[in-house]
Amino acid sequence: MDAVSDRIELVELMGRYADMADLKQFGELAGRVYTDEITLDFESVTGIPPMAVPVGQYVEILRGAFAPFKATHHVISGHVIDLDGDTAKIHAHVRAEHWLPEEAAGDGPTRWLVVGFYDNEAVRTADGWRLTRVKLTSKYQENAHLAATAGQAG
Repeated sequence: MDAVSDRIELVELMGRYADMADLKQFGELAGRVYTDEITLDFESVTGIPPMAVPVGQYVEILRGAFAPFKATHHVISGHVIDLDGDTAKIHAHVRAEHWLPEEAAGDGPTRWLVVGFYDNEAVRTADGWRLTRVKLTSKYQENAHLAATAGQAG
């Protein structure tokens, strides 16, 4: 593989990562996105320290966390990729919007907005690049209380 092909595949990997939540295709895409164990760091959003979990367990966490939302939309852009053989670091901007059904929000807001950065790590496998570490750093949020209402999806 050459560096250009690797970079294209890594940007597409981040696109599949966003599609999992936005298309609610957790089981279908997980094997094309993650290694068998994934280290997650959503502490800036959830307050939960980083942790390593088996991908199957994480898929179930994702299903539950995103279930309350009628729609989500993750825009991941501005990818900066550092390649080092069969490992890569991916820094990218993210704008993630999550909408609750109106009846779930009552008279309050229905949209939770998270703006920040992903600093992820990937490894080359026999099946292509896969994320081994995902870190979200939130720089701004609107209606963050909706995350608690909905189960703190990221």
